[in-house]
This record gives sequence, structure tokens and C-alpha cells, in this order.
Amino acid sequence: MTTRARLTISAATATALTTLCLLPLITTHGWLVQAFLLVAVAAGAGTGLRRLAVAGWAVTPLQLLVVLYALMLLSVRSSMTWGLVPGGRALDALSSLLTQAGTDLGQYSVPAPDTAGLRLVLTGSVGLIAVLVDALAVTHRRAAAAGLPLLALYSVGCGLSGAGSGAWIWFLPAAGGYLLLLRAEGQDRLSRWGRVFSGTGKATNTPPVHSGHRIGVLALVLALAVPAFLPQAGLGLVGVLGGSGSGSGTGPGWRVTSLNPVVALTESLHRTDPVPLLQYRTSAQSVGEMYLRIGALDEFNGVDWRFSQQKLQQRPDPLPKPEGLSSAIAVTQATTEVSISPNLRTEWLPLPYPASKVSVPGSWKYDPETRTVIGTDGQKTDGLKYEVTSLDVRPTAEQLRSAGPPPGDLSGRYLQLPNTLPPEVAKTAQSVTAGKSNAFDRAVALQEWFTSPQFHYDTDIEAGTGTAAILKFLQDKRGFCVHFASTMAAMARTLGIPARVAIGFTPGSSNDGATYVVRSTNYHAWPELYFAGTGWVRFEPTPSAGQGALAPSYTREETEPSPGATSAEPSDVPSGAASASAGATSSCGGGHRAQECADQQTAAVQAAKGEPWWLSWRALATYSLVGLALLLLAVPALWRARLRRRRLGAGRHLPGADRSVLTDEQVLAAWQELIDSAWDLGIPPDDASTPRRTVARIAELGSLDVRAQAAAGRVALATEQVLYARETGPVSPLGADVLATRDALRASAGRYGRLRAVLLPPSAARLWWRATDRVDAVRQAVGARWDVLAGAVRGVVRRVLRRSGDDGRS
Repeated sequence: MTTRARLTISAATATALTTLCLLPLITTHGWLVQAFLLVAVAAGAGTGLRRLAVAGWAVTPLQLLVVLYALMLLSVRSSMTWGLVPGGRALDALSSLLTQAGTDLGQYSVPAPDTAGLRLVLTGSVGLIAVLVDALAVTHRRAAAAGLPLLALYSVGCGLSGAGSGAWIWFLPAAGGYLLLLRAEGQDRLSRWGRVFSGTGKATNTPPVHSGHRIGVLALVLALAVPAFLPQAGLGLVGVLGGSGSGSGTGPGWRVTSLNPVVALTESLHRTDPVPLLQYRTSAQSVGEMYLRIGALDEFNGVDWRFSQQKLQQRPDPLPKPEGLSSAIAVTQATTEVSISPNLRTEWLPLPYPASKVSVPGSWKYDPETRTVIGTDGQKTDGLKYEVTSLDVRPTAEQLRSAGPPPGDLSGRYLQLPNTLPPEVAKTAQSVTAGKSNAFDRAVALQEWFTSPQFHYDTDIEAGTGTAAILKFLQDKRGFCVHFASTMAAMARTLGIPARVAIGFTPGSSNDGATYVVRSTNYHAWPELYFAGTGWVRFEPTPSAGQGALAPSYTREETEPSPGATSAEPSDVPSGAASASAGATSSCGGGHRAQECADQQTAAVQAAKGEPWWLSWRALATYSLVGLALLLLAVPALWRARLRRRRLGAGRHLPGADRSVLTDEQVLAAWQELIDSAWDLGIPPDDASTPRRTVARIAELGSLDVRAQAAAGRVALATEQVLYARETGPVSPLGADVLATRDALRASAGRYGRLRAVLLPPSAARLWWRATDRVDAVRQAVGARWDVLAGAVRGVVRRVLRRSGDDGRS
């Protein structure tokens, strides 16, 4: 394989590895295959153009044209003539996708859904970077400068994703790819000097650049490892190992900071160690039904449920009366004091719904459509303390059944459905609610259907709220609160009931009945449906929360509490595996749901107990890394010990062994062991000297005594006899002489020298040389076959072109 081919492959590999840092930007990863394909196309186009002896200045523009054509095939092929020829329709489709990408970039937070526009931007950007890296590293042979576009790609990926403590995961492949590119360029430069003798017995066509490789790898290791031991400096890429110092102890450095509430919810429910996010004290009588709401996803575009364009205004004091709430509905007021921990850092303020007055310091504005309080000018919730006055709205089931039609403007907004919604969703909703004569009974029927035994709570299901995720959820009947809430809201809209998806927290738990703690596993989603006269009403379709204390009282079979019944209180256990826990009073009830609810309570208790810190995944990962480091550290020492035994024949050279005469190979092996022993103890080899002069040099530098000098001299004499004598006589065993010389060198080397000789013997470089020789041999074999194949292809292409030209002239 030619050095230019190595450069091409290294440039493509570096681009592909750096592309991995873009993975957190999109919820799905199917686009990555297309991006890798464009990287391969860019490399292949550059290779072909350079082999055709195209002028250097023309290679890059032609590469860009080829990559653009491949990008159009991947994104707008259906608009191309015969699926292959680009035309006006294809350009219009490409323009539409770019316009859609601009809209998506402004509307979605990270991670964004895998829309066609965003996929086009990502894959196109990777293709452009691949062309730039190939042009700099291969066409113009400036591999170091190729790091600039790679750095730009890495910075954009990690900057937008806010990788933070997890950035080292993406830094490692990106930096490794760049080092691989520099190594290929180094080999290319040094290969122009021809055959080089290294001075250590190695003569190769491609001179080794081991020092540069070691420095690069060492720098990469230090960049990853050192910050782990300096967490207070805030310099590291691996802050997750040390934590930020602001956590509560249950999850070092972990915070809820995502701009996408669905993503934050999903990450929270996947945690095995619940992290306290906030605590509160309230005067509410039914704390078990007091959810803390941060916002409502009120727009459903088919890709996902999301926030509509928010029209923020100055926060009024008090807040306006809830929309649609009439004086006929029973309402009481409750005051709640909230304290946010440093683990919850978002711009949404958790509030009981509906809040009527908020006393909070900082810069906060109000969204009247969803009654959400949102931070502005960088205002976040972490460490905040505030007081909220909220309304405890208590409609009866009969009041909700008799509700009139919703206002026209509200229906027009909250009944919108995308054209891509599968018809199975509406058919299922109609089937489930068959025989129900009013909107409320239909909503309750949907809730009871979702909380029936045929649905199963499962946080391992991929999060998604789009039409595809809803259809899959209805088919598999497995998911968690996001799936239940988004699906019920979509089905309610098909039935003519205005609906949206609320995001927030279940009530949490209390040990003293006064202060309640909300943890990361209390993150929850639920549907809100609109009923005239009452306004927005909460429903609970998630099986672990429905049919229990956290289900709204107006949706239960008994609309009025029986005599002696107490108010529902939150569970003493956070809803780790269930997004919302069962109440302190019995929430399971009887019948077919008793065993299922009991299992969910058991799972929640186990989740709340957590696990010992020394069994956490971070601790296990640290143990594994330390074990791997120790193993890697032991490899050179083990290899040298094994090589020494093999060279000295595992005792066969020592006096008293059965074999008393050495062969020429054994003499040279003993000499090589003497040279490497001196090398390990600080005396590098000089292959330009004779054995006798080498021994004199070792004796001088190693301060050998007379006995050790005599032993080394006997080994040198035997070696010269093998190398220079026309006929060799019998040679006595040399193992004892080699070991005597080695012991003398160890005695004069000092403690540090002896320790280095055992743990990091310099002669272990021969192991690396041997590995690189084998890799080079494989590369040369593959390159030779590639050259033969490429030559055959070129011959076929030339014959076809020549034949086409002859046909044209005739």
C-alpha cells in the first residue's frame, strides 16, 4: 500500500471518528450510516481524481461535486429524474429540506428528533469536513492543518450537546483519529529518505517514529487521566469521575439540565440512584394529588409533542384566573414553600397547578397559554427558594360529565392532529370508548384502558412521542409515562377532546409528614384534557400511578370518599421504577391489579434503597480501569521475563544442565539478552560496535567489577567466534555469565533504575517493533492486492473508454 493510500485511509478514519461527537445531537442514530458513506465517497473521489492526474487545484472542487451528488441521492432521490439525474425538482426539494432544517434548528433543543432537514445538515456537514480533511492531509500533504476542520466538527458537536463531564467519550476517538493521521503523515515524510538503519538492529523501508507515537499517546492519556485527579480545577474532560462538588452525595455531579424536558425525564427515570431535586412544605390537604408542573407540550406535529411558540410576558401578581374555571367548581387555596437543590438546573419553575401567585427572586416571565413561569436572561432554578399560592380545584364527576363544548379558538388549537397520524389511533380510541355518551366518560375509559393489565410499564423502551412511537406503543403495549401520556392525548384529540401533555413531578415522599422530597425518579408526564367550566384537568394513564392514590379523585369509581377515609398522601418511596409511586394508603385495591401494583411498590422500594457506592457503575468502571492499567503496566515486565527464560533456555545454559554445548543461535540469543539487560538498566545498545568494544563500554558505564567484566568478556568472545570465525569450536554454557553481568549492572543502577528495568524495560520496544512489522507486512500484502485490483479496474475502464471513442469516430 502506498503512503498516499495510507494518508487517505487515515484522513477518512479521523473524520469518521470525530463524527461520533455529533451522536448526542439527534435522538436516533440512523443518519450516522449516511455520514460514514459520505466520508467514504469523499475519500474514494479524491483517490480516483489523484490517480487520474487531475490538477491539484481541481481535485477539491470535483470532490465537492461528487459528495453533493451522493448527498442528493441519499436525501432527495425521489425528486431526481429516474432516481439518478438531478434536475430542477431535486434542487427544489433540496432547498425545501434546507428551509425545514433552519426551522428545526430554531425550534428543537438537543437532542432533536431525526427530521429529514436536520439529517441533511448533519450528513452534509460531515461530507464537507471529509473533503476538507482529505484536501489538506492528502492532496496538499498538510496533515497538521487538517486538525482545524476536525476541531471545528468536534467543537460544534460537544458545544451543542453540552457534553460536559461526558465529553471525554467523544474526545478519545477524535484525538485518536487525529494522532493516526499524524502518524501516517510522519511515515510518509520519513519514507522519502529511503532505507534507514536505526542503530538498534532494525533496518526498514519505513523508519519507525516511535518517540512521536509515544509522546502523542502519552499526551492523550494525560489529557484524559490528569483531570480526574484535579476535579476542583474545572479543567477536565472527565468531570464525571470527580464530580462537581455541588451534588447531594447520591449522584456526584449529576444535574437535570436538558433543554428538552422529555429527554430530562427519560434520563431521570433511567437512573438507579434517585437524586433529590427539590423539597417543599405545603398547606394542601390532598398532597397525593398535588403534582408540580413545569410546562405543557401543546403542539403535536407528528414528529413529537413539543412546546409551541411561547409568548412570554411580564409576570403578573397575582396570576390571572385559570381559563374556563367557573364559580360552580369547589376551589380551595394552598400555600407551598419550595426549595430547589443544585441538582435541578432548568429555566422552568416547578409549580402546583394552577398557581395563582408566585413569589420568586430573579428574572422570570409568564406564559399565559400554559400558565408556565420561565426564566429569562440566563435565570435558572438551582438553589432557588420561593413561595407559591395555588388553587386546589375539585370538580365532581357529574360536573365534568355535564360540561359543554369547549370554546372555538381553543378547539382549533388543541384538536390539531398531523396528517401522518396512523388511522389505527383514532379507530382504537373509538373502540375503547364505544358506548360512552360524553367526553368525560370517554376520557375515563381511555385512562382505565391504559391502566389495565394488558399494558406494561417499561423504562427500557426508547423515548418518543411522535406518530411512529405512538403506533408502536399501541402495538407492543410497553412503555413509560411519556408513551402513556402522549398516546392518550393524541387519542383524546381524535375524540374531539382538547388535550396536551404536561411535564413535571409527582408529589414525592415525606418522612415526617411535613417536608416532602421530590427526587429524579419523580419526573413524570401526564395528559391534561380541557372541560368547559373547569378548565384543564389532569388524567393519569400510567399503570403504576393510575387506579391509585395519585389518580385524580374525579376519575375513580367512587367520586366521593367513603366515611372515615383519609386524604391521599404521597408515598414514602419515590417512583423510581414507576414514575409515580403508590400512596401511603392502599392504592392497589383488589381484583386483577392487586398483584401488579404490589410488584411495582416492591420495585419502587428497592429503587429507593439505592446501592452501596462501591457497587455503583462509576466505582465498577473505576475498578475496571485501574485493573486494566495494572495489566497493561505488567505486560512489558511479563514479556521480558518470558523472553529471558527463552533466550537462556530456562536453565539449560546453566552449569549442571544436561546440554553443555551451545549452538550458534543460543550464543547469539545469550548475547542479545546481555545487550537488552544493559539497555533496561540504562545503557542503550550501539550496534555499530563490535561485541568486545560493546562489553568494554558496558563495563565502563555500568561500573562492573572484575568478576562481572570477565563474565561479560566470555559472552563477547563466544559471540565474536560465532560472527567472525571461519570455524567455531564448542562453547560452554553462557547463562551464568549473562546473569552475573546483569546482577552487577543492577547493583550499580540504583533503586529507581532497578524498578524501571522491571516495570518499564526499554528493551520492551522490541515487542512494539515486532507488532508494527507484522502490521506493515499485512498492509503491504493488502496493498499489493489492492494495486493489482486497481490496475485491473483501470485497464478495464481504459479499454471501455477507448472502445467508446472508437465507436464515436466510426
